Amino acid sequence: MIQLIDFYADWCGPCKVMEPIFKELEKDYQGKVEFRRVDVDVENAFSSQYGVMSIPTFVILKDGKEASRKIGAMPKEIIKNWINSNL
Repeated sequence: MIQLIDFYADWCGPCKVMEPIFKELEKDYQGKVEFRRVDVDVENAFSSQYGVMSIPTFVILKDGKEASRKIGAMPKEIIKNWINSNL
């Protein structure tokens, strides 16, 4: 199973736009993708470990290693296509 990490912050406008989309995707891919939201202000060391420089940043992990990354707000269909290409 792949993991999708959403690096965000509560004060970030584009992150707020992506939050409901992320939650919908979590339901759509239940059992196929593990979703994790990481608040960069709270988990600063973890965010630094992944070199997150801007938010929102989305990272797909396969076998614990980064397989792909996208930065910025985007439509649900783009993220779905991206997830599907990594399954």
